[in-house]
Amino acid sequence: MYKSIIKQAFKFNKNPFPWNKAIGAALCGGFPLIIGLLLNQLRFGLLGAIGGFTYLYVFNEPYAERVKKIFFIGIGITLSVGLGTLVAPYPALTILIVGLIGTITTFIFGILKIPGPAAVFFVLSFTMTTGIKLDQSETPIFIGVVFASSMFSWIISMIGYFFNPHDPELKKIKGLYLALAEFAEAVGSKDISNIRNITVNALKESEDILTIGYMPWKVSFLFNRLVLLNKHANKIFFELLELDSNSKNKLPKELVDMIRQLPEGINLKDEETINIERSNEVVDEKYHKLLEIIYDVEAIMNLPLEYIGRGVEISKPHVVTKFIKALNKDSIVFVNSVRYGIVLSISAVIAFNFSFTRPYWITLSCAAVMCGATIMATFHRAIQRSIGTIIGVVLAIIILSFKPEGFMIVLINICLTALIELAIVKNYALAAVFITPNSILIAENATQIHNVGYFATARITDIVIGSVIALIGTYIFGRKSASSRLTGLMAKLLRSHAKILIFLASNNSERNTVTIREKMEIDFMNFKTAYNTALGEIPNNQEMLETMWPVFYSLEHLSYLLTQYCIEKGHLNLSDEELAQLILIYETIANDIEQKNQIQPRKISIINEISELCEEINILQEAFSIKSLAC
Repeated sequence: MYKSIIKQAFKFNKNPFPWNKAIGAALCGGFPLIIGLLLNQLRFGLLGAIGGFTYLYVFNEPYAERVKKIFFIGIGITLSVGLGTLVAPYPALTILIVGLIGTITTFIFGILKIPGPAAVFFVLSFTMTTGIKLDQSETPIFIGVVFASSMFSWIISMIGYFFNPHDPELKKIKGLYLALAEFAEAVGSKDISNIRNITVNALKESEDILTIGYMPWKVSFLFNRLVLLNKHANKIFFELLELDSNSKNKLPKELVDMIRQLPEGINLKDEETINIERSNEVVDEKYHKLLEIIYDVEAIMNLPLEYIGRGVEISKPHVVTKFIKALNKDSIVFVNSVRYGIVLSISAVIAFNFSFTRPYWITLSCAAVMCGATIMATFHRAIQRSIGTIIGVVLAIIILSFKPEGFMIVLINICLTALIELAIVKNYALAAVFITPNSILIAENATQIHNVGYFATARITDIVIGSVIALIGTYIFGRKSASSRLTGLMAKLLRSHAKILIFLASNNSERNTVTIREKMEIDFMNFKTAYNTALGEIPNNQEMLETMWPVFYSLEHLSYLLTQYCIEKGHLNLSDEELAQLILIYETIANDIEQKNQIQPRKISIINEISELCEEINILQEAFSIKSLAC
């Protein structure tokens, strides 16, 4: 078992190298150093590089989201630095604030589903600042330098907007149509569930990226085209589901080939068009609706942008509602955020109450290791960070043996920063190899203490201690927290499904429907987070969790279908008997889950208007009926 865990920790991912991000990170980290060197203030340049961490939060989000996200992250890092300088003389306040920073940032990033290092660089900015000795007169200059470099990172992050303002959305929609092509190929085959789940996730991701990229005050014809293409992608998916449900036959090759051509039309330049090859054979009548949707997509792709129209509106979820709903003991994001903050504060208590050379390295290491989403992931990161640090110290000794000065320090820092970003997508241990010499280089030159052995020993000791604290804390506070909540969260999600059906079958206002839909999406996200976290718990009921796999995907598909009914239909014409049948099934399953009873499938008759939903409910019951699931 342990051999397998170690092997997994050093497995290299197949992700492509993020060259653009590596260059951007190197530029943002190196620019303050270059300015500091030119002004003969290299120390301030090194300290100002903290603001360059802002760029590390750049991912493939729409620019409409990035402009806000990176700006506020820059402000947050500057505030962390300001707080660090203010409370540096007061260890008790430092311990309290580092826990609060960890809790608040982890909670915000979790609720808003922001990818990236979450609290790590806020904790780094705060803790590193508490260890820097500055004259009172230098403090405002230091904070100003960090703010300026943060804003420089913000500007660099937005450069791509001027060349391709909707590049992230274009990539996501193209990926969606590629997924649809794979799903079309799989229609009629027995093993369709996996590719169906991949397609559902692609549909959700596209919906999410368009929602966060929507700017009601700005008209973008290209963005409006992408919204229309996304809507038609959902129509294609629904039609493919219906064809698979009704006939269980493979799609004609001509139709599959037509769908495979659609991704080519996503990135059309001005005056370019796409011509879908028509079949010379007569197509069966049951495929006419699908054919019509494909031709509509082709027409949207070929239509000049100025004719697309201005009437696209997207309903954005209420952010305040998300935060309020997540402030409860059943929210995995909330529980994990509180745990994160508590363990961080404990690491700070240990760091400040013993004579460690660089106490902030302990807290930072603890923060970085706890970024693992599960106990297993935390264990992997602890191994990766420890081994990577030891190798990195050797590299640091080699680099510093040449006694770099001036421009050479800047060049080394830029190279190491770029290597960190290239390595981190492959394996965290490899990234730690370059993180360590970079940290020691900054520490040596910022403190003017030129003692390689001193910093190397301190680095290894502090990293190992911080990693151990993170492991122990995560194990004690989180070993069964997710799996113990699974049944309750599942029952809650099922009842949210039932409420959606009641709302859709009655004459409720659109606002009420949106509110109840958002609540269902929050309930599903809590369940999904709990399930993924439970998979990495030690120990875990592996048999039960593996058995729940089809249940998880069935619930995900049902949530997607109900969301689309809310968006596309807004109302369902269900008789009282049909609605009562559906509600009874949902409530019975929820009660059986809570009481840990064996679930007996009660097959429901197919209702024409929601045939896909009815079939999926029957599939869900079959998945639930497996005996080991009720254990």
